[in-house]
Amino acid sequence: MIRSLWTGTTGMNAQQLNIDVIANNLANVSTTGFKKSNTDFQDLLYQAMKVPGSQTSPDTQSPTGIMIGLGVKPAAVTKIFTQGDIIQTENELDVAIEGDGFFQVELPDGNTAYTRAGAFKRDSDGRITNSDGYPILPAITIPDGAQRISIGDTGIVTAVIGSDTEATELGTFELARFTNNGGLSAVGKNLFEETGSSGTADIGTPGTDGFGTLLQTYLEGSNVNIVEELALMITTQRAYEINSKTIQTSDEMMQTTNNLK
Repeated sequence: MIRSLWTGTTGMNAQQLNIDVIANNLANVSTTGFKKSNTDFQDLLYQAMKVPGSQTSPDTQSPTGIMIGLGVKPAAVTKIFTQGDIIQTENELDVAIEGDGFFQVELPDGNTAYTRAGAFKRDSDGRITNSDGYPILPAITIPDGAQRISIGDTGIVTAVIGSDTEATELGTFELARFTNNGGLSAVGKNLFEETGSSGTADIGTPGTDGFGTLLQTYLEGSNVNIVEELALMITTQRAYEINSKTIQTSDEMMQTTNNLK
């Protein structure tokens, strides 16, 4: 009986973690460039009451044995980097990535972070930054008096400055990609950081060597599917209830045993 109590407890804890992940997905359904997460679970060790293949007689062996599972544990919470919906904004500094790659931004400590959120702004010095004021890398500065800012598919930024009749090139966006996107560390603020699991960033030009292309005046929305998350939420709730029922049933069986005379 005690075994089933602890097994049911691990199931409830696992489903609680699952609902936490679902809640975060749904909370970010409108977050630009957000990537949903999935939870992976593993069964725990088994108590071998009878080992498969053990001798049952001098000439026979047990075909299956008796292996009692001891519950479940979380194995991983994985980010899913599928493409989100492309949303038109009409803002000339909004940029979406169609395909593989991340924008690079410089953090206040000098390190580089990576993002799919292309809702860029201009700071007081004219630099293109993200919503928190972190400048993009390589740095691109838009001078005063610039008009008709254009960001091409391959990342080239041009603008008509002052009374000029022709556009001037101001810089070029570069993208980063990784061997294992799922190994990136999500640090909040739509940012990811490189880890040993993700591999080293490969830097390249949009539209070349497998890198995605850029789309000006558009943003990439969250890749959370509300219907899928709600269906998973119902399944998780029922699994939680079933595991709690296991504990309740085990308790009732122990009570019956205690009442034997």
